[in-house]
Amino acid sequence: MEKRQYGKTDMNVSILGFGGAEIGFEGIGAEQAERLLGSAIDAGLNVVDTAECYASSEELIGRTIARRRGDYYLFTKCGHASGFDLPDWDPAMLEASIDRSLKRLRTDYVDVVHLHSCSEELLRQGDVIDVLKRAKAKGKTRYIGYSGDHKAALYAVQCGAFDSLETSVNIADQEAIALTIPEARRRGIGVVAKRPIANAAWKTGGKPESAYHHAYWDRLQALGYDFLRGDLSESIGTALRFTLSVPGVHAAIVGTAKPDRWAENARLLEPGLLPAEEYEAIRAQWKAKAQADWTGQG
Repeated sequence: MEKRQYGKTDMNVSILGFGGAEIGFEGIGAEQAERLLGSAIDAGLNVVDTAECYASSEELIGRTIARRRGDYYLFTKCGHASGFDLPDWDPAMLEASIDRSLKRLRTDYVDVVHLHSCSEELLRQGDVIDVLKRAKAKGKTRYIGYSGDHKAALYAVQCGAFDSLETSVNIADQEAIALTIPEARRRGIGVVAKRPIANAAWKTGGKPESAYHHAYWDRLQALGYDFLRGDLSESIGTALRFTLSVPGVHAAIVGTAKPDRWAENARLLEPGLLPAEEYEAIRAQWKAKAQADWTGQG
């Protein structure tokens, strides 16, 4: 699998990463999680991304692939209390959350801890960033980052504190392509694209049941991309290749609970990046039809 140098870090990351939300929220068992995670690593994925608030995700990762810790880069997030009797973003809670994540993941360190969708106001106060800096100084994480979108993400990139940015980028969510990713690229910040296929919100041909996907469905109706009317697999491949063609994006996090999905996704990427004219056509359609309030979706 193609790998890319992750900003100024020492990480050489696979362009596809494993997104750990589904395995937590869908309540899969350890045996299925072991097959899923093991098949992802065997397929060449070397980025495993999770969070403190993804239900049982961290525990499942720790139970199933901690013994293979040298085979992958491990990213997690902190910010939501998720069981602690303290407010979100409380500095003491953040420190406890990082320690809990390490225990759940059965490791002494992670490669990146991202602040999870913290507001620009809180970022500017500095306390939350200081927690991550202390965790890095103590060896609990090798690098620190921000996970989020819009103006808070721009401040995170510009403030000079972070090594990594995780942000929404896809055919229905292109604000970051002009707002934050060029600045991250100039500063040598690694960039992970989350929601890289816009949750395949078009896959059934009707509005998705989950409200989490509705914003993308509505946007795609307005954007009217011709390629979404064809073969579903090909359209997903085009969407994923678009995201990975964005200059400055190093990896795309794809979540699934289906062990055979990695081979399918690898096949979708066999043609390589989108030809420049296809990429620019998608960008042009966005620029012509996107509304001013179509900001990055968390």
